[in-house]
This record gives sequence, C-alpha cells and structure tokens, in this order.
Amino acid sequence: MDFDRVLQKCGNFGRFQFVLLILYGYTNILSSLHYFSQTLITFTPEHWCSHDDLMGLSAAELRSIYSNVSHSSCTLLSEVINGTGVAAQEEACEDWIFERENGYESLTTELKWVCEKSHQPAVGQSFFFLGSVVGTITFGFLSDHIGRLPAMLMAAISGATGDFITSFVHTLPWFAFSRFVSGLSTDTMYYLMYILVFEYLSPKRRTFGLNIILAVFYCFGLMTSPWLAMWIGNWRRYLWLASLPALGVLIYPLLICESAQWLLTKKKYDEAVACLKRVAKFNGRQVEDSVFDEFVKHYREKMNEESKLNKQTDTFLGMFKTPRLRRFTTTLLVKSVIITLSYDVINRNMEGLGSSPFKLFSLTSSVYLPAGFTILLLQNKIGRKGMACGALLVGAIITAVTGFLIAVLDPNENAVLLACMVALGRFGSTVSYDAEIQYAAEIIPTSVRGQAVSNIHVVGLASSSLAFYVIYLAQYYKPLPSIFISCLMFLGALLCLSLPETLHKKLPETLADGERFAMNESCLYFPCFHKRRESLTKHEDLKSEP
Repeated sequence: MDFDRVLQKCGNFGRFQFVLLILYGYTNILSSLHYFSQTLITFTPEHWCSHDDLMGLSAAELRSIYSNVSHSSCTLLSEVINGTGVAAQEEACEDWIFERENGYESLTTELKWVCEKSHQPAVGQSFFFLGSVVGTITFGFLSDHIGRLPAMLMAAISGATGDFITSFVHTLPWFAFSRFVSGLSTDTMYYLMYILVFEYLSPKRRTFGLNIILAVFYCFGLMTSPWLAMWIGNWRRYLWLASLPALGVLIYPLLICESAQWLLTKKKYDEAVACLKRVAKFNGRQVEDSVFDEFVKHYREKMNEESKLNKQTDTFLGMFKTPRLRRFTTTLLVKSVIITLSYDVINRNMEGLGSSPFKLFSLTSSVYLPAGFTILLLQNKIGRKGMACGALLVGAIITAVTGFLIAVLDPNENAVLLACMVALGRFGSTVSYDAEIQYAAEIIPTSVRGQAVSNIHVVGLASSSLAFYVIYLAQYYKPLPSIFISCLMFLGALLCLSLPETLHKKLPETLADGERFAMNESCLYFPCFHKRRESLTKHEDLKSEP
C-alpha cells in the first residue's frame, strides 16, 4: 500500500487539489510580480540634458533641437540657436529632462542614475541574482530539514521584505543589499509549491494542470503589473503594493498541509497519516484506518530494508566520473546558463524600441499562454530534443533579425514591427526555458535527480546576474544585446544535438544506467523524423510484396 494508492483512496483530484491549484496560481502571480519588479522600477525613459532654453518644450521639439548633438542625453548645451542645440565644451550635465510615462517616477529618474551613473542600476540589480543563488541553496536545505511548507513561507516573506526595504533606499550600497535580500526568494517559493502540487495531484492531471495554471496566472501577473505601476505612478509605492500580497501565504497552512512524502522520508509516519486523513476529509472520502495501518507498515519495512542494505549512494559529483555522463552534465550546465541568461535579457530589454516599455512589456507577456500550449501540443510529438533545439534555433533567428532591424530602422517609425519581433523573441525564449526543465530532469538519473536539477538551476540563476550588464551593452551599440544573445542561442541549439532523446524511453535510475542511456543513438535522431522514415519503409515493403 504505497503513497499513490493511498492518495487515490483519499482523492487525488478533488476539492483539496482544486484549492491547491488555486494557491499554486496565486504563488505564480506573486512570483511574476516579484521577479520582474526590478525591471519596472528601473525603466529609464528618454531624457535630455537640462537647459534654461529647453524648459516647457515637448519631446518632439527636444529631439529636433538635439538632432545634431552626439550623446544628446548626456551632453550639456551652451545655447539654442535657430532651433538647434550648440554643445558646451567639457561641462558635465547635472540635471535632466525626462519624458516620463504617464508621470511615472522610476528609480533612475528620481535618483538620476543616468549617463555617468547609468551602470548603477545594473550593479545593484545583479545582487538580486546573487541572492537568488544563496536563497535557492539555503531554502532548499531548510525544506529538507524543516519541511516544504515552512521553507516556502520563509522564502516568500524574505522576498517581500527585500522589496519593502528597497522602497526606502537612496544609495547604491543599500540598493544592492536590499536587492540581495529580495532575491533570496526568487524561484524558491515557486518550486516548493510546485513540489506540493506535484505530490498531491493525480499523475494523469499533472502535466496539464501544472502547465496551464502556470501559463494563465503567471501571464496574468506579468500583463497587469506594468499597468499597476503606471496607475500608482511611483516606484516606491509600487514596491509596497507588490510586496503586500506576499502576506497571503501566511494562510496557506490553514488550507493545505505539509508534503506527506517528505514526512515519510523523515520517518514521521503519524504526521504523514494525519495529512492524508485531512486530504480525505476535505475531499469527502471515507478511508478505513486499516488502510493507513497497512500504509505505515509498508514504509516502516521499506525504511528498515534500506538501512540494512546501507549501500553507497550516487552523488552529483559522480556524474563527472564517466565520459558520456560527464558530457551530458557539462552540456546541461552550459545550456542552463545560455537559456536562463537569454530568457532574462529578452524579457527585460524593452527600452528604446519606439514604444512605451510598460505597454510593450505588458502586451508581449501574452505570449506565455501560447508558449505553454505549444509545449503541451508538440513536446510529445517532436520529442524533447526537437523541442529544446527547435525553440532555441527559432529564438536565435528571431533575436538576430530583431537586432538587425534595430540597427537599420528608426524605432519611432517602426514601433509595431519591433513590438511583434519582441513578442516572438519572448515566445521562443519562454518555450526553450520551460521545455528545458523537463528535458534535463529526464536525462539525469533518478538517484541524483534532486541534487543535479537543483545545481543546474543554481548555475543558471547565477548567470542571470549578468543580464543587466548584457542589456547595458546597448549604451555602446543599440543592437549589441540582441546580437550577443542570438549567438548564445545558436550555440545552445547546437549543444542540444549532443544530448540523447528521452521520449518514450525508460529513464535512467542510477549513474550506471545514465552512462549506458541511448548509447548507440545518432546526434541527429529525432522521433518525429524516425517515425516518418519507419512508416515510409513499411509502405515500400508492402508495395514490394507480391
């Protein structure tokens, strides 16, 4: 009487699971508000060096005056003659005129972190991702020792606290510190909630339920947050409002329970039974005590057998001891860096494209829904490798074309075209990011899956600290971030060819299985093409028969 059979008797898709999915959706809204708040608070609008002759002029008039002045946003004018600016010599700009979006006061406009200080937002925000690395390791450790639910609550509150502290900062050191605290919860609260849903939800409903809830609620959070920021009108008040909903996680323990499977691994059998009885009661099921007695007996015997065997366990470092598994692991680590960095840069690079960065961010966030459905529809048809390789290749082409268009077109006259390209780029990066999670988990042997997926994810998060520096390259040449990311994505697509296909295969359980997995498979093997060849071969054989 294992966990899945007892859960089926208690109900694996009832009222309890419905509440769990709603809370999972709420967690996704919190994650989207938290993760991209740093983008919304540091948007830098078009700006010009202030001058007495420029006061009260419109943005169009300012562009005309500065049309013949290089580095117009940082160049001080000595005077304006016949509607044309004359640059002052060797004088620094001390004040600026900002074209604010609906009067929105961002961190960069309030603290004037532009021109010589334009690097400061990137430096401060990079600490957010350093915090995410520390948080993933710390809260991952805590989740294994004090439980999934308490660790998730602590992660959510720490992230909200960091955002709240950020709203009071005025200097770079304090900004960096507060972003580090805020980053501690990044992804951790989402992954821990994901685990709870995964364990208590029917296996038949997991793929559909988890992906659709993620797409709908995360997309909702992304699309509404820019409008919320513009409505509030100030980055400090926006952070207050964005951090406040995190207090809602404090009611989670009243509605759901701890991971029963985690309790079983800690030999807390009575608490695990109490959780399952709570699920049964919530779902209106009657389960006899004898079922739970047999359930506890099964796991006691299983734990005793495992302790008697006392065999050496596989470790993550063991994946580097054999040649094929070492190649797979290294490739997955590099791919995690490429995909995570590309995803962050494409999703945050919204400025200077001829549209309001707020509206552009909101409208292009709608691609999360079709991206989720694309994975559901295609992943089981073209295979995991085909999905990962194809998404990266398409994303690389779109991003390269976007960079070319930025270089040759006037953004103000081609805003719609550039917005469409940004949306397509976000679609490709989202598909590749979401597809990578499942693909990596299937390649890695079961015995080290938890450790390895966590470590690969941490390496990817660490690379995200470079995202704002990549975006900063636009200060030197506008298409440079797009060119750099497209090259990375092309490399990622090529790396996918060195990985094995996992669709419809028995996945490796031990490191030895992982070394032998798909041993004789060609690097150009794709299930969709293989099936077509098989069907054509069968057709030819039938035609040749007398």
